[in-house]
Amino acid sequence: MGLLDGKNALVTGGSRGIGLAIALEFAAEGAEVAIADYASDEDNAEAVEKLKAAGSAGAFALKGDVSDPGFAKEAAARVKEAFGGCDILMNNAGVTADGLILRMKPEDFDRVIRINLNGAFYMTKEFSALMVKQRSGRIINMSSVSGVNGNPGQANYSSSKAGLIGLTKSAAKELGSRGITVNAIAPGFIDTPMTRKLSEKQIESSLERVPLGRMGEPEDIARLAAFLASDKASYITAQVICVDGGIVM
Repeated sequence: MGLLDGKNALVTGGSRGIGLAIALEFAAEGAEVAIADYASDEDNAEAVEKLKAAGSAGAFALKGDVSDPGFAKEAAARVKEAFGGCDILMNNAGVTADGLILRMKPEDFDRVIRINLNGAFYMTKEFSALMVKQRSGRIINMSSVSGVNGNPGQANYSSSKAGLIGLTKSAAKELGSRGITVNAIAPGFIDTPMTRKLSEKQIESSLERVPLGRMGEPEDIARLAAFLASDKASYITAQVICVDGGIVM
């Protein structure tokens, strides 16, 4: 028996990195899983094959931009058609465009906010409508320790992730009476393709802030997401849970 037997889920940004790890964990725990990603057709197809191998026979991918409200509406309709509704929404899609405030281009600030924050709002709006009809559901937003503490060179990213915390708490208060929980996960320094692009000096500097002295793995985030998505977390809502090796204390 899996934690998510009989459930279905949509994971945005689910074709790689933390998003794929979460989608695979959901599938391994018994859920049928769809992913929504702007990745290439090849990356999406490869992710779907991995999901099917993990146990989600009905897995499929939707290619699109979460910052487009029309795509959110289309995604909700497709998931409803395929699965009959939606039990779990994992808002994971996100981008970075780092730079100091004095040098940051307005378009780089706007793009990060649109995808990371607006995208989660659009998805939450459409998928919560399905959950309200069911009078049950789980919404999980991917924040960051950068949204809790801030981070130099990431005013746009930190703002988007802090905004997700506000969205999480507001949505939890609005939707709780309908049996829907809304929580956020705030990862710290996780070993992903994004962090592997950092220089050795940047990695060493980042690890100095981690009491456990090492990077986390995508699976560390995925296991928490599966728990929050399960019935075992039915009395947990409006929380921001840091998975960061102790950065935020």
